[in-house]
Amino acid sequence: MSQMKPSSETLDDAALRYHQNPLPGKLEIQATKPLATQRDLSLAYSPGVAAPCLKIAEDPTLALDYTARGNLVAVISNGTAVLGLGSIGALAGKPVMEGKAVLFKKFANVDVFDIEVEERDVDKFCDVVAALEPTFGGINLEDIKGPDCFEIEDQLKARMNIPVFHDDQHGTAIIVSAAVTNALSLSGKKIEDVKIVCSGAGAAALACLNLLVSLGADRKNIWVCDIDGVVYEGREASMDRWKSVYAQATDKRTLGEVIDGADIFLGLSVGGLLKPEMVTRMADHPLVLALANPTPEIMPDLAREARPDALICTGRSDYPNQVNNVLCFPYLFRGALDVGATAINEDMKRAAVQAIADLAKEEPSEVVAKAYGGVTRTFGPDYLIPSPFDPRLILRIAPAVARAAMDSGVAVRPIEDFDAYRDRLNRFVFKTGVLMKPIFAEAKTKTQRIVYAEGEDERVLRAAQVIQEEGLAEPILIGRPKVIESRAERYGLRLVPGKTIEVINPEDDPRFRDYSDLYFSLVGRDGVTPDAARTAVRSNTAVIGALAVKRGDADALICGVESRFDSLFKDIRSIIGCAPGVESMAALSILMGQSGTYYLVDTAVSEDPTAEEIAEMTKLAARQVRRFGVTPKAALLSHSSFGSRDSASARKMRKAAEILWRTEPDLEVDGEMKGDEALSEMIRSRSMPDGRLSGEANLMVFPNLDSANIALTLIKEMTQALHIGPLLLGAAQPAYIVARSTTARGVVNMTAVAAVEAANRAAAAKGRVPADD
Repeated sequence: MSQMKPSSETLDDAALRYHQNPLPGKLEIQATKPLATQRDLSLAYSPGVAAPCLKIAEDPTLALDYTARGNLVAVISNGTAVLGLGSIGALAGKPVMEGKAVLFKKFANVDVFDIEVEERDVDKFCDVVAALEPTFGGINLEDIKGPDCFEIEDQLKARMNIPVFHDDQHGTAIIVSAAVTNALSLSGKKIEDVKIVCSGAGAAALACLNLLVSLGADRKNIWVCDIDGVVYEGREASMDRWKSVYAQATDKRTLGEVIDGADIFLGLSVGGLLKPEMVTRMADHPLVLALANPTPEIMPDLAREARPDALICTGRSDYPNQVNNVLCFPYLFRGALDVGATAINEDMKRAAVQAIADLAKEEPSEVVAKAYGGVTRTFGPDYLIPSPFDPRLILRIAPAVARAAMDSGVAVRPIEDFDAYRDRLNRFVFKTGVLMKPIFAEAKTKTQRIVYAEGEDERVLRAAQVIQEEGLAEPILIGRPKVIESRAERYGLRLVPGKTIEVINPEDDPRFRDYSDLYFSLVGRDGVTPDAARTAVRSNTAVIGALAVKRGDADALICGVESRFDSLFKDIRSIIGCAPGVESMAALSILMGQSGTYYLVDTAVSEDPTAEEIAEMTKLAARQVRRFGVTPKAALLSHSSFGSRDSASARKMRKAAEILWRTEPDLEVDGEMKGDEALSEMIRSRSMPDGRLSGEANLMVFPNLDSANIALTLIKEMTQALHIGPLLLGAAQPAYIVARSTTARGVVNMTAVAAVEAANRAAAAKGRVPADD
């Protein structure tokens, strides 16, 4: 496999611009507490800060409750082995350490200070790092040359009561061990029996071998080669106490002499060292871990040509089975920090190995498919270890590591409820987790039939698999069975039309005559002929889905992943129509960002609603917000502030507020007001001290479609907030039109919302609950 690469000059220029703009570097510090008033300042600093200081002086473990220490890791280097650049010094290595910090935050929400120490003396370096223990919950050593890194880690582990982890060693070892575990599973071999030949005897190589021995490998079956050849008993050149452990009593002196019959080749050395003819002499189904970067010890295509039965891993992203430390270190620290671990021990590393190996055997996610260019990989020779972009890594590794820490006695604050812990991790993975939790819980207790208009779409298929597994609903796919089956197989899903999932085939369904008759009865006086009605029922999947809901063949419709909102809305309005007492539908969008969750209405339907329509959509939106377990606080937005302007738009919003005060006395709503007044009670009180809205508004009601949609798209783009919706409000039966940019997870979220609404409507129809619930 070959790839075109940009010239180094182009890449270098781009990298320099990336690191320089808009601010130098890749990190900044943000306050997690308000500092807007004098009281805030007195709490954050003197005199209020004395209270937590005294508590920590009495009980040092309380630092985990009152400071950020429990989620803070130091990435520390002296710059003696920076990537492939060598000993370039601590300061020159700072961009790498900042990059490591970004990975910690991105993948596991772990905060990091990068610390570059210009000190080559091992003892002095250890003195500096050990003195930092009060600041951090863990130490990640990075880019330190061997064998100094061994001595430094040993000293710091002995001196410090927090985890000390050299990722270059142990992160690599954990990923390699996971790959070995799964490769042996595929080839039917046992770790205690296999012959391992290692090229390289640096920190990472020896750590890999040590962990493999911890997992059961026999030292007698391990052969190590370095720049001076085979590591053998009695050798004096380039030997140290860590390498000597693997010295063999042999007269063989080269890699080529010891490779015969090897089950595993572990390369952490230099490119091109392993020749194809050497690979031919390895055992059946050999595992080749050619991890030198950027050029492996042998290129995968050459290894595959020499041995078609070989299993191959590299350190490169352009080949399958990439050994990448980001698979491990963020989540290992996440689990260790969350139980206040005093160390990262062998039990915790073995737990991480097993969690990674097991995840590779699970069905792939949508994010994994995207990471591989849309190609779904399932467990096998080309998928021994998970993708670094698999969002489930944190959900598998962190709990496994945390439990291992507890079982091995190094956890200061054990986790009491692992279900709640996994739920917190899941909220980090999917930012919708907090908002959707009550909806998901309710959906699982009220199974509904949800029909999907675009049943052949990859996102819908992946969502359907998740929906079935989590018991959120009974999905019904509209699509051609053969297409659905072939695509499901391609994506590694277990969906079989007519067996594991219900399908409505637009080319052949016995109900279509009834569907056509029903459709014509609904739109026949809108210029649609009987022939046109039959054509629509055969070709328009949104029409089919809406008719299925109308007839009672499904409880709710979800569409939109492939079609425009306007055309879909027209079909839903003509077939399903408005709910009794509702004059017009509206659309509610949800934005979730770092500052909170906000609901925006109407972002997709009404171009210029009247005051009465705004009042109605506000009522409908408030009802939907309550379904998320949130108390709505509605702000009717305008360019005017409580009568400061007398434009038609301002008068309209003012009138809508009066209608809502009269008809919805339990709804906290006020207006008209400006956007900043909606978000700040302090600003709002300057214009209206005795307003009817307290605190910060969470339901934003706009005067027209232009303002709502512009605000939605601008905020989403500027803040990278997560968008859920739009949710269609006021339809006679549950029908949702998702955005075409939605993901499989977005379809799952919308399914849960639709299922709960459908169940509540069914219960209301039977008189079990009020219709507004």
